[in-house]
Amino acid sequence: MAQAYRLDLLLALLLPVVGALMPGTVVRLNEAVLSYGKRCALIPGFNGGPPSSPFPLCRIQTLNVHVPHFHLKFIADFGVRMLVAANFTFKVFRVPEPLKLVLPVVLLADAQVAQGSIRTPVVSISACFALFNSAAVLDAPAPSSPASASVLPQLCLSISNLVQGLNVHLGTLIGLNPVGPESQIRYSMTNAPNITKDYISLDISAILFLLGKPIVLPVDVTHFVLPPNVGADGAMATVGLSQDLFDSALLLLQKAGALNLDITGQLKSEDNLLNTSVLGQLIPEVARRFPEPMPVTLKVRLGATPVATLRTNNATLQLQPFVEVQAVTSNSAFQSLFSFDVVSEVGWWGCLGGWQLPRSHFLPHFPQLLCSIHGGLPAMRPLMDTVFKRPLLDHLNALLGMGITLPSMVNLYYINPEVFVYEGYVVISSGLLYQR
Repeated sequence: MAQAYRLDLLLALLLPVVGALMPGTVVRLNEAVLSYGKRCALIPGFNGGPPSSPFPLCRIQTLNVHVPHFHLKFIADFGVRMLVAANFTFKVFRVPEPLKLVLPVVLLADAQVAQGSIRTPVVSISACFALFNSAAVLDAPAPSSPASASVLPQLCLSISNLVQGLNVHLGTLIGLNPVGPESQIRYSMTNAPNITKDYISLDISAILFLLGKPIVLPVDVTHFVLPPNVGADGAMATVGLSQDLFDSALLLLQKAGALNLDITGQLKSEDNLLNTSVLGQLIPEVARRFPEPMPVTLKVRLGATPVATLRTNNATLQLQPFVEVQAVTSNSAFQSLFSFDVVSEVGWWGCLGGWQLPRSHFLPHFPQLLCSIHGGLPAMRPLMDTVFKRPLLDHLNALLGMGITLPSMVNLYYINPEVFVYEGYVVISSGLLYQR
């Protein structure tokens, strides 16, 4: 059985999912992320081995690298251009005595961003040029120096190695991340990145799995396009979550039975309203059948899939549970008293988990509930509103407390998020924090 489950999960990852489109997410890296990238960038030291030069017995040690100018910019329909001006301070070990000198270097590199074979972003260096001026000798004059011959090839090689390491991290965008005990979510790119002079935008599909099987919406999924100029100005990352993603998550919860709950009151509690004595005051038949107070349980079952509605600055979640009222008899058996339908509308707001989480998450929170009851006796509505509202809110907040993992990669976290609700989608504007 375990082997069959693993095989189903592997096939779900490798084979196309039914339907041309899956719930959409857009991750937009704005120009502000380039400034953060410059702060994180390190120019590594270069220790030259025996160079091919007129000084075959000397070796070179990099003492210091000062970077007075570091500029990154987006190149539309291509990727990123990097321009670096640096001053390398070297110590040249030579005979008869060592030599210390400073070599000014200008590095220009173009990095193309594309879609890889495993549907993750891939960066490649298309061009790299390193230029240098005459070296300034600090200690003593020298006729010539092998420093430039050692530094220039290694500069472009180091940039290439840096990009290879970045691609390894970008590869962690895909893969399963938990949503619940038996459910997961997987992100992957759907096409090549959209690159403008202001941002790089990644169209990403989100597939939710329950017991290794993908959740497929009963209606066609529309292609999600994130409009320009949404969210907060100056944010490093803008993440758009489509209506279809919320619909898929709710369908998963409904299929897993996670939204079902039992509401039970404690008989000896002074403020307990869930007992046959209270119900008997409203329904004489209950008082007749249960002359002694007995506990009452509300079995809440969700047959219909919840519906999320996203409007500008407003979002609601509509639930339509079926509630069966059961009483505990003297022999501890449950006896059904009556049942009714409930239409509940929940207003919610969202926030992101901090960077200390294994991944940054989107955490819906439900602070209020508007509840109307259809079916049953009208006299029951005030009581049901009192005993039903708080347990339902507590259950929803506890259930969704784990959140939905946002598209991310290893060691990269969302920080200081702001959440915006628009017509049909949600936007998260956030800073980014990279930790090794």
